[in-house]
Amino acid sequence: MRIRRTLAAVIATAALAGLGLAGAATATAAPTATVAGSLTPGECEKGGGTVDWATNTCKGGTGDGQMVD
Repeated sequence: MRIRRTLAAVIATAALAGLGLAGAATATAAPTATVAGSLTPGECEKGGGTVDWATNTCKGGTGDGQMVD
């Protein structure tokens, strides 16, 4: 009985640790994928935004606030 409890605790801990590592990898990968130096005007508009030529930035959409070259 004691061995079963210990084994169940070890398996549960390993499963939770595995989920934690997968979540950490996903969390660190997401910002690097979305961070970009600048967008083209087409990328800004494709993402649902409009180009503000006065400030050379994308307004709205997925590229909101990013520079447009």
